[in-house]
Amino acid sequence: MGKSISCKDAGKTCGWSATAGTEDELLKITLEHVKEHHTELTINSELSKTIKTLMKDT
Repeated sequence: MGKSISCKDAGKTCGWSATAGTEDELLKITLEHVKEHHTELTINSELSKTIKTLMKDT
């Protein structure tokens, strides 16, 4: 079973979404997106925890 996430899951208007085979893969992909497109956010362990809570099983 894989995992998915979208910016809309976090209340953003961004249309980005991603799916990966594991939580760790999806976290890496998501943090890369945040770094490039959501520079107002600080990448830290708290953000990583929040991202993980927003992930859905696919």
